[in-house]
Amino acid sequence: MTVPTFDDIPKDINALIAAHIKQYLTDPKAAHIWDATPVGLGGPVTTLLITTTGRKSGVPRNVPLLYVDNDGTFLVMGSKGGNVDHPFWYMNLLDEPECEIRVGEFHTRATSRTLSGDERAKAWEKIVAKHHVYGKYQARAEREIPVVELIPIGKPLG
Repeated sequence: MTVPTFDDIPKDINALIAAHIKQYLTDPKAAHIWDATPVGLGGPVTTLLITTTGRKSGVPRNVPLLYVDNDGTFLVMGSKGGNVDHPFWYMNLLDEPECEIRVGEFHTRATSRTLSGDERAKAWEKIVAKHHVYGKYQARAEREIPVVELIPIGKPLG
């Protein structure tokens, strides 16, 4: 999978997210810590950039996500701010579990899996302890917010 350039970012995406994607593609070290105050998350947060393959278009799609370190893997949450439908990146992973991730300057291929049962419950506690907002998102969502584990595979990419 080839990581798109910032010229490939859809024009209708939120300007803040588009700027964050552009920064991740040009200066991943700086983009890793993102000031999320403008979107209501109250300050700097750690983010990763995931590149999934569009399930309908087949085109690589980038999105920055908050994450929780999970002893060598990364947990991301399909909250979409507590909306009733799943985010596009999660739907893409259901069709194609392989993706690319950038966590700061670390860039690699990864495979994804959705956690369930006790494993999800334990991960959810860890997530809400770090990012309290996810408790609020779950309270207003009409679905269980997916917790996805991203597992690095192979050698880091250039």
